Amino acid sequence: MKHFELKGQLRQTGNKAAVKELRRQGLVPCNLYGGGIENVLFTVDAKELKAITDTPKSYIIDLVLGNKKYYAVIHELQFHPVKDNCLHVDFLAVSEDRPIAINVPLKLSGHPVGVQAGGKFTQLLRKVRVSALMNDLPDELEVDITPLGLDKRLTVGELHFDNLTILSQKTAIICSVKTTRATQAAAAAEVAK
Repeated sequence: MKHFELKGQLRQTGNKAAVKELRRQGLVPCNLYGGGIENVLFTVDAKELKAITDTPKSYIIDLVLGNKKYYAVIHELQFHPVKDNCLHVDFLAVSEDRPIAINVPLKLSGHPVGVQAGGKFTQLLRKVRVSALMNDLPDELEVDITPLGLDKRLTVGELHFDNLTILSQKTAIICSVKTTRATQAAAAAEVAK
């Protein structure tokens, strides 16, 4: 999985006024915890943070705080309900020797046979939660959807990858091909002949 370096400045615990002042300066308050370390409070530049939050990709984040470097993943994001800017980020510290649970984007390849027969393709899931060691995490999970026929669907339980444990619900539907009215009418006309 790709790494993304993010530089932050350590901060002290503050009241609401102090946090609001940080946000006015274009900084986002953050918290790093887990992995056997004490909670670390810090801020990052809001513009730099957008490179991680405004993309469908997932990253291992290399947090540089002072003279220390931590590996982390985003645990929780809080956004403003109207302005849609990031208000707070919780990072979870990770290590190379323990499995990491993270959402990985799906890359669908191929052209379903059901679509070629006149069906309508719908993708319902764009990411799947997986667990693996840091070095085994892929940038994306490629899934071939060519064999998907009319009125068929692909579920998370049908996916299998080496060195990965899939944590998403097994019955969750990734994509499906549904019969359209035009396809049904053409099939009825063919039967009527």
